[in-house]
Amino acid sequence: MLNKLEKKLGKYAIPNLIMYLLGGYVIGYLLYFGSVSTNLNFISFMTLEPYQIIHNFQFWRLITWVMIPPSTSNLFFAFIMMVFYYQLGMTLERTIGTFRFNVFIFGGMFFTVIGAFVLYALVSAGVITTVYGATLIGGAFSTNYINMSIFLAFAMCYPRERVLLFFLIPIEMRWLAVVYAGIAFLNVFSGSWAIRIAIVSSLLNVLIFFFSTHNLNRVNPREIHRRNAYKRAATPEWERPNRSGQPVARHKCAICGRTELTNPEMEFRFCSKCNGNYEYCQDHLFTHQHVK
Repeated sequence: MLNKLEKKLGKYAIPNLIMYLLGGYVIGYLLYFGSVSTNLNFISFMTLEPYQIIHNFQFWRLITWVMIPPSTSNLFFAFIMMVFYYQLGMTLERTIGTFRFNVFIFGGMFFTVIGAFVLYALVSAGVITTVYGATLIGGAFSTNYINMSIFLAFAMCYPRERVLLFFLIPIEMRWLAVVYAGIAFLNVFSGSWAIRIAIVSSLLNVLIFFFSTHNLNRVNPREIHRRNAYKRAATPEWERPNRSGQPVARHKCAICGRTELTNPEMEFRFCSKCNGNYEYCQDHLFTHQHVK
């Protein structure tokens, strides 16, 4: 399906998409520090709040939540984070292609928006409860887990690539991915319903990425049956196992019944004087009575 979509819509894919996402983070940081200095909470008008979108028609929230940066008051660590994800995003885009990287990122955003509205519907119906009710659930939805999905996808492509943990300890990406996944599962089981839905919806694109980049024919029942049928057809009759699971002997003496399986040290020959395909072991090749 992705191959067909790429042929039709590939020309509309946005190259270097990670740069635009990080540019949105820069705007978010400027608004964040502007809020601190002016006591105006600009970030509160950017969160993904389904209540505000439905009742107050604040449709910009469908986009602006993407620009909310990870919470940090240290610009140095924010810069390191953006450089790190720039490298991951650019490498991943070159690996899987611009179109698939666009589908991966926008898929994570789409599922996050759907998850927010699902949570709003469940809270409004009274199925689950949150601390702030249905009006303030947008704080649980951010790009943190989308960033985690980029990290996990990169680890799938380059599991043995090494990074310097704390700028000192070299560690392979696959082990960091295991830690990331463990933290996510721990938050799913121990967090609130808002956190659970936010994590699951944000990481659905990782499943799509996994299934779209791996050949699953080897576990397809039809493909397994086809390979087994071909193997049986291509295997000589004497090498095929019988019903007991044991291989069938290729040579068998017509007198004593010994085979190369029971007596691998013996030699077997066909008799040219017998009328038919009669094979004998070395002990009966010259002593048997010819069949006429």
